[in-house]
Amino acid sequence: MTQQRNPRKRTYLMCPPEHFTVEYVINPWMDTSTPVDVELALKQWERLRETLVDLGHTVHVLPPRAGLPDMVFAANGGFVVDGTVYGARFKYPQRAAEAAAHREFYEAQGWTYVAPSEVNEGEGDFAYLPDAYGGTILAGYGFRTEPAAHAQAQDVLGRPAVSLRLVDPRFYHLDTALAALDDRTVTYFPGAFSPASQRVLRQLFPDAVLADEADALAFGLNLVGDGRHVVLNDEASGMAARVAAAGYVPVPVELSELKKGGGSVKCCVAELRH
Repeated sequence: MTQQRNPRKRTYLMCPPEHFTVEYVINPWMDTSTPVDVELALKQWERLRETLVDLGHTVHVLPPRAGLPDMVFAANGGFVVDGTVYGARFKYPQRAAEAAAHREFYEAQGWTYVAPSEVNEGEGDFAYLPDAYGGTILAGYGFRTEPAAHAQAQDVLGRPAVSLRLVDPRFYHLDTALAALDDRTVTYFPGAFSPASQRVLRQLFPDAVLADEADALAFGLNLVGDGRHVVLNDEASGMAARVAAAGYVPVPVELSELKKGGGSVKCCVAELRH
């Protein structure tokens, strides 16, 4: 019998792709010779925002800034647990100024913002499961975030951080290889992780939904789950079938333009945990 899955209302932060383009290459998905249809990107982004609102969630909108084409990937700007924000410090200079825009938003909300001294890219490489082992941070490294940031996030947020090494450059952020389906359950593609990290994941999450390479390449793991609904890239039909078999409700959205920047649903959505 399939387990009953119950949603929990969430609060998210998104940033419209008004200035989105691919004018530099910092991940294997980016190609400066491929044109971007900004009008279509905006329509697809707005449909994603509407989808989350229709599911009962609150979505804050961060104003985009000219000259920062990747600001649409709002998940990278910080990592929030219980109203405390561990800020981002981007690896590449092309994105560095995004951190200040996020900081201004969080401080205007009256949240506790802690500026990082270590390179990290927010929820790109951090996932939080409040009901797993009393509250657990999963933290990726290998391409963008430095392992020292995991210890710093643990100190700032007061939650244990489990370091996971990413080994495939196509899955350069944790959120391209692993996702939280609810507050205690994850899905991931084992091949994106080192053998030791695969063992850690198997031990911590024996009931995880395992994805295959085709799911991961379709950005099927770059998803947003609320405990019942799983909003994911419409190209990831195999992943949709997997989460449905596990008792969740897949909600496909089209994000073909934003995929040109190396991101999909989760990259566009930061979760604000009060």
